[in-house]
Amino acid sequence: MGSLAADHFDRLYRAHADPWRVASDWYERRKRGLLLASLGRERYRHAFEPGCGEGQLTCCLARRCDRVCAVDISTAAVERCRDRLAAEGMSHVDLLALDLSAEWLPMPPAGFDLVVVSELAYYLDAAALARFLHEADASLVPGGEIVACHWLPDFDDRMQSTDAVHDAIGSIGDLVPIARHHETQFRLDVWRRRSPGSKP
Repeated sequence: MGSLAADHFDRLYRAHADPWRVASDWYERRKRGLLLASLGRERYRHAFEPGCGEGQLTCCLARRCDRVCAVDISTAAVERCRDRLAAEGMSHVDLLALDLSAEWLPMPPAGFDLVVVSELAYYLDAAALARFLHEADASLVPGGEIVACHWLPDFDDRMQSTDAVHDAIGSIGDLVPIARHHETQFRLDVWRRRSPGSKP
């Protein structure tokens, strides 16, 4: 069970200021805007962002959340994310360098009411994806939302298709789809966990 090794991503971050042009590319900025606009609520209590990278989306989530837990496999990415958050004066984000295919973060007692999985899950093999989704499922509170956004075209490092990843998330029990955006380059889905007593 696994994913691409941490040193693979560390090499990319240390070789390039912005390996995927997440800050500069219009496609990335527009996609980020669409993701944020698709969220069903204005504010959230506690968000979880695995695969936070350098923190462009993390900062946006932090403006709408009382607390954010952001994780990346790359220590170089986490260092850059920490610097970005400090420059923005954001102290309510917990940052961890962690390989979620091998270990999971300590869960907050009250769980998460927002989980954002963006450009991450296709790096996990089948066993690691199943474990990741099991843990994400266990951490999502009733009424909480899970968002998935992934590139659709094939590329060398991919271990799962985007459709397979999103279909697997959508099969988690008690999740109701609330938004879907599908373009030739990416797929964006949002689901909400049913609250107790809500209609199917």
